[in-house]
Amino acid sequence: MEKIVNQRLRKAILEVINAQLRDNDPPETKLTLIRLQDHGFSEEEALRLIGYVVASEVFSVLQENRQYDKTKYIAALNDLPKLPWEKKA
Repeated sequence: MEKIVNQRLRKAILEVINAQLRDNDPPETKLTLIRLQDHGFSEEEALRLIGYVVASEVFSVLQENRQYDKTKYIAALNDLPKLPWEKKA
């Protein structure tokens, strides 16, 4: 059961990313994908990293009972490959 839930979650996150890329909204998603690939990450690795940002923002929205914060989301994309939950130095 857990494996099915994880697969559904991964699929949902990938759908979010694909919609962002297709609609170019926010454009930083595509720019981040390109930047990560330029730094040697495969497309799959880059999409996984972007997916972590999507998941982190969704989790924060639910946990903190707040609205989606596009500015925070874009900042997290710009910080990749550093993950949102890694402490800032």
